[in-house]
Amino acid sequence: MRALQLHTALEKPEILKLGLTHLSTEERVKRSILLDLLNLNWKISFNNSEVVVTPPEFYDKETIRQSMSVKRDEIIRNNQTWINKHIVFARENLADGASAIQSKINPVIEVCKTEQQHRLFRILRYYWSSPYSEYVGRRIKLLIRDADVPNHPVIGIAALGSPIIHIPERDNYIGWDKTARTKNLIYAMDAYVVGALPPYNYLLGGKLISYLLATNEVRKIYKDKYKDQVTLINKRKANDLACLFTTSLYGKSSQYNRLKYDSKLLYQPIGETKGYGSLHLTEHTINLMRNYLAEKQISIGHKFGDGPSWRMRVIRTVGDMLNFNSDFLLKHSFKRTIYYTPLAENSIEFLRGADKHLIYKQWSQDEMVDYWKERWLGKRKQNISIINKVFNFSPSAFEIT
Repeated sequence: MRALQLHTALEKPEILKLGLTHLSTEERVKRSILLDLLNLNWKISFNNSEVVVTPPEFYDKETIRQSMSVKRDEIIRNNQTWINKHIVFARENLADGASAIQSKINPVIEVCKTEQQHRLFRILRYYWSSPYSEYVGRRIKLLIRDADVPNHPVIGIAALGSPIIHIPERDNYIGWDKTARTKNLIYAMDAYVVGALPPYNYLLGGKLISYLLATNEVRKIYKDKYKDQVTLINKRKANDLACLFTTSLYGKSSQYNRLKYDSKLLYQPIGETKGYGSLHLTEHTINLMRNYLAEKQISIGHKFGDGPSWRMRVIRTVGDMLNFNSDFLLKHSFKRTIYYTPLAENSIEFLRGADKHLIYKQWSQDEMVDYWKERWLGKRKQNISIINKVFNFSPSAFEIT
């Protein structure tokens, strides 16, 4: 088992528990990294001024949940004032249980354009157990409402964003070399938020939203939004959407597994990430790293064109400056299953550059919704336990804690 050596003035484990104000920013960064790793069951040994940290063989689901909970709680605390101000707004946009049970469920996709829509998306996004994060680059945020209920309550939310530039497992599956990926990655999007809110989450509303993202209607939303934009490098329009990628929170995803249409998996597992990432480090640690870089007058860009992995670049830069193996630290995040959803019959050929035009599958929203109702909703509504959970939900009880 490889280990990470970190040279630090923190010589004893007890010091990690103390908020010592006399520490330099550099030592505070090191201390914060060690605390994060301790929370993930890394083994840490002290030898004079040298600290050796060794990752576990693998992360079980409970460890991943605990880590995400720590990071989520941190984000909630930092945004608590804003959340308290908007929680009533969230409740006003949710269905009561009786209405949801009686509804035929007629989903309408609403693109977030106004400040009010973006506020609603944000407050609802805080609800999930995964930490709130944003993508840099192209982004489309969606509210999915139930038009069969008078006030059109929110069934759930979804968001598409620019894909991470390099994921070896994804690139190998598509057959991309660096040149082809650079040219054609723009025809793909990551579904980085996909989920239902109560009471529709009890009725497998998350699967409904997963189906909706593959429809002609969402492709049209994408095409309309980017119809007048051209790429910076090749000066070409790129508003055709060939496929979606998404990842599980941990292991295989119960939301995407067994999700079929036309007798084929809609979300195809194509491998696992190698575990590179920043989810295992808290926002507190990341902010300390940024403060350290600011002291050294080093800027890491965080705007369009700088890429979606700015946190990883912050970690790598600081790691190199602190003289420890940042690549080793970054690699020991959480592995996730990668899912691929082709929206055309020839998506892979198009993404490789072999085909010039997409032959779309023509999946309509009505067809997808009808299939979801027949395959998933019907059985759910026959389950007495599920019916009781839905019926007993009241928007007034909705909290973000």
